[in-house]
Amino acid sequence: MRTHLRASLWVLCLASTAFSILAAVNTSPKPTLASAFSGKAGTTAVKANKTTDELLPMVINTWNFTAANVLAWRILKQSKGGLRQTRNAVVEGCSKCEKLQCDRTVGYGGSPDELGETTLDAMVMDGATMDVGAVAGLRRIKDAIKVARHVLEHTQHTMLVGDAASAFANAMGFESESLVTPESKDMWLQWTAENCQPNFWKNVHPDPKVSCGPYKPRPTPLTRWKEDRARNEYEIGRKNHDTIGMIAIDVENNIHAGTSTNGANHKIPGRVGDSPIPGAGAYADNEVGAAVATGDGDVMMRFLPSLLAVEAMRAGKPPAEAAQKGLRRILKHQKDFMGALIAVDRLGNYGAACYGLAEFPFMVSSPAGADRPTRLETVKCIAGQDKVNIVAL
Repeated sequence: MRTHLRASLWVLCLASTAFSILAAVNTSPKPTLASAFSGKAGTTAVKANKTTDELLPMVINTWNFTAANVLAWRILKQSKGGLRQTRNAVVEGCSKCEKLQCDRTVGYGGSPDELGETTLDAMVMDGATMDVGAVAGLRRIKDAIKVARHVLEHTQHTMLVGDAASAFANAMGFESESLVTPESKDMWLQWTAENCQPNFWKNVHPDPKVSCGPYKPRPTPLTRWKEDRARNEYEIGRKNHDTIGMIAIDVENNIHAGTSTNGANHKIPGRVGDSPIPGAGAYADNEVGAAVATGDGDVMMRFLPSLLAVEAMRAGKPPAEAAQKGLRRILKHQKDFMGALIAVDRLGNYGAACYGLAEFPFMVSSPAGADRPTRLETVKCIAGQDKVNIVAL
């Protein structure tokens, strides 16, 4: 009898302990994601701790291209948690901007080159497989990012360029049509009437500061950086030369990133900027996160700022700091440029940084918005740097 009594008391003791443990677990706070807000000038980020369910799925893109974000968000929400929809969201969101000719810097009918032609660059990157599809200098095809998707899904290549990219697009069923519009033709005619000013030439004759080409190389001593820059001073900004860069993440942390642009206004034919270059215009890695860039592509592509931002997050930096790190690498060498970066970690924390503007707008859609899931946010840009010290030769 005593043995049974001891056993019963022992069981009751174990049960009491178990209930105490369960009660403690149920009343303890849920783990939350650390905020990426740094409070530094030139960056912005998620400003409060949020759980994964409150941050994902999400779509984020450069500039206030609202219609593109709204469409991408609607597509992402077609499946629970955005599963299997991140690629569709990015491609269709950027495609919307191409059709709307966002700020005349995306899609047909904008940024004519020196011959008056509009050419397109675009890229799609899959953060799960690290596969990329890209097109550059695409001619006579309006659907640049959809052609880039076909490169991703139907070839073992990463990038196709120029007329060959257009021929590939035709083979995939895309229609050839002129990308020139009356507006873009008028832009080109006005530029030629003003002696092709400004332009992207240097160290040539006739003098590109006062006349149009054709140009030939002019043998000179090494020209100082500041003189080169002054010769072809260009206001690079959202109304002249920009990109839609978009990132979509689902609740299982699957990521796609994409870009689309028509490049720099009055560029030398054949010029390609940062947008279709992996690591420059965009980069995605499911293990870490993603980043997209916009701005002066001829400068930014030399430093792969999107890759730098993702790798900074891999090293433990919050997204806002990672975005700023990508820009500050450029600033070590180039003080006169405009650029912005958006960085997002795999959990949905995001941050942005910019330089050369007063502030940089971007669009975000996520559950974190509560009654306002799609919203416009801005970040104040990094203060201007000291002028470059020019050493006489």
